[in-house]
Amino acid sequence: MHRRFALLSTLVLATGSAALLPATAAQAEVRLRPKPAQHAAADSASEQRQVLRYWTERKMEAAEPLDAPAPKKGVKPSAADATGAPWAAGPTGGQASQAARSGGEPWTGGGAVVKTTGRIFFTTAQGRNASCSGSAVTSTNKSVVITAGHCVKLNGAFHANWVFVPGYDKGARPFGTWAATRLLTTQPWNAREDVNFDVAAAVVAPLEGRTLVDVVGGQGVAFNQQRRQQMYAFGYPAAAPYDGSKLVYCSGRAFDDYLLTDDLGLTCNMTGGSSGGPWMLNFAEPTGLGTVNSVNSFKYNFAPNWMFGPYFGNEAQAVYQAAQTTGTL
Repeated sequence: MHRRFALLSTLVLATGSAALLPATAAQAEVRLRPKPAQHAAADSASEQRQVLRYWTERKMEAAEPLDAPAPKKGVKPSAADATGAPWAAGPTGGQASQAARSGGEPWTGGGAVVKTTGRIFFTTAQGRNASCSGSAVTSTNKSVVITAGHCVKLNGAFHANWVFVPGYDKGARPFGTWAATRLLTTQPWNAREDVNFDVAAAVVAPLEGRTLVDVVGGQGVAFNQQRRQQMYAFGYPAAAPYDGSKLVYCSGRAFDDYLLTDDLGLTCNMTGGSSGGPWMLNFAEPTGLGTVNSVNSFKYNFAPNWMFGPYFGNEAQAVYQAAQTTGTL
């Protein structure tokens, strides 16, 4: 069977203020890992004004999902944790077919998630205006957005005109437009676009004297967690049968990719436009708060009802740690 990936690049999410999980022993080990790749974005007040002027409502509404890069075939890496051998049932049975509770329904529960999730807009190196999604998370500088690696860099080049719009709704920007001052991603994604490490963060500038988390709150974030847990994924899919107008969610027990990656899988029919949207552990429907532990990353073309996201290990943690200690302007 010919297998292909499809990265999903046009997403929005939202949440409120959740407590960050305590630091783990793995935090010290992060310092020994390769430092994240970093790129200066709009790191001056004049550049930020220019980026904010660039993104008119018309441009945002016309932004399109990115084309998916070709999959990198090769030896499947060993699992990132010690929970045992990867699950290896076939596509029609086993864990995946039992995992879904919601495969892709509009989120009507309200709560913090409708504020902390937002749409990301940027211009690719080829001059295309495109979009992804991301989530505001708790951090030291109160200014960090977690998203997918291909939502900050693709085909060897970082994106330009990068902004985060929490709670975006058909051109409406109820919580403002936040320009990135710095973009960060893992070394494996930076070097070879390895989907196992399709993770990124952006540090955004304050807006009218307030930080992002001061305005919309932030979800928790955790690393090196047990696999195969119950998770909720959020996004604003824009390709058919969706149109990008509604916050959509999936929920179920995550499973392990048994094909080409070490990623987590979730039964979910979100389409293009959902890249970078958060996967959350311990999500509480009444409050809309949870703990980000992966992001929407890719789908196999032959399995449109499965979504995959990277395991948040030491490399992802290094990105977060570097982002939360980066100063803002």
